[in-house]
Amino acid sequence: MIVDSPRRPRPAVGGYLTMAIAVAVMILPLVWMTLASFKGMDELYRLPIQWLPDSLAPTNYGTATQTVPFGAFFVNSTIATVFGAGLKMLLGLMTAYALVFVDIPFRRFFFYVVVCALLVPQQIVLIPNYALVAQLGWLNTYQGLIMPGLASAFGTFLFRQHFLTLPRSILEAAEIDGAGHWRRLWRFVVPLSGPTIAAVGLVSIVTEWNDYLWPLLVIDRPEMMTLPVGLTLLMNFDGVPDWGVIMAGTVLVTVPVLAVFFLLQRRIVAGLVAGAVTG
Repeated sequence: MIVDSPRRPRPAVGGYLTMAIAVAVMILPLVWMTLASFKGMDELYRLPIQWLPDSLAPTNYGTATQTVPFGAFFVNSTIATVFGAGLKMLLGLMTAYALVFVDIPFRRFFFYVVVCALLVPQQIVLIPNYALVAQLGWLNTYQGLIMPGLASAFGTFLFRQHFLTLPRSILEAAEIDGAGHWRRLWRFVVPLSGPTIAAVGLVSIVTEWNDYLWPLLVIDRPEMMTLPVGLTLLMNFDGVPDWGVIMAGTVLVTVPVLAVFFLLQRRIVAGLVAGAVTG
């Protein structure tokens, strides 16, 4: 009696090809930016296009750091990112905890308000926020840079969906032992929410670090500019822009975000899908 051996699944060539094209679309601009940061003006405008630079001397990086105060830009971006992302996560955690574990009236209505806030483009609130910040005298200040963007509907939504998947028996046992809401949040809920916190943290850090439009509106003093806004000072409006220097400055802005991504990449996917099927 002849028994047919089970057929091995054929590799999904189309899937691998699609993934390779998607990766190339994302990676090639970063590779080009990095290589261009080592090129001189003649190399950048040379035809046919030359991918590899003639030299890896960091001349453009020296020019970029000497032309504009990158140190001050880095400090400003770090302060805005650390406090902005940190407070966003803190408010998101506490709001989501209240929506799930605190018996408050109209709890589902407040959740619908959070969902509706996700649908509102941030550009719509720029003018009201700017008018408020100007009336408070917060232009060219850290509080004016950070405070208007502290409410994070995305973080609150993601935390809430994840909290719904947590076993309530643990929190009920903690409540019986006399633990209040604050202790239950930090001693039980937060340790069980590592992947989700990492995902929200990464999104918040990237958003704060790369934010351009709002800092451009409220900051006009070079010593208070963040890195994305400070890059505009590298543009030579009197002649042809030195794109090698601009690419070098862009690399300096991009490297910290990439470093944070690689540190948190293992937890990102798990955090983004946590509670995805929870109602």
